[in-house]
Amino acid sequence: MDDVDRAILRELSADARLPYRDLGTRVGLSPNAAAARVRRLVESGVIARFTVELGPGAGGEDGRGAPRGTGMEVFIDVRLKEGVTCDDFAQTHRAFAEVVDAAHVTGPYDYLVHAVVRDAAGLDRLVRRLKTEAGVAQTSTRLAIRTPPRR
Repeated sequence: MDDVDRAILRELSADARLPYRDLGTRVGLSPNAAAARVRRLVESGVIARFTVELGPGAGGEDGRGAPRGTGMEVFIDVRLKEGVTCDDFAQTHRAFAEVVDAAHVTGPYDYLVHAVVRDAAGLDRLVRRLKTEAGVAQTSTRLAIRTPPRR
């Protein structure tokens, strides 16, 4: 991966629907060369997927029982029970609709879980489920009180 690939990743992170013509202009490539680079990044696994982030105007519920665009954003440090492997947890946490992402981390905890819950009761339910269904021994939770606007 070179500087052009990193520039492509920055541009696509801001707007994954950016036309190859515009992407190429921004990173100094022809549209065809930009498309070839993106294909190579996908094939090599650098780009895992393209996704859509729904905003408050989407309406309906978000799968967590909260109106889209609302909810309490939380970060939960997770220590796994003895005998529960990281692979076990990586498979299990995907079944939790509230979980946005989970990263295997260094330090006193095994994972940092990013989740969005409707309210304090939803957080309580999530933590209880993590402990009973996902092999979690201990948690420490932080609430996001403000997040910057997404690019």
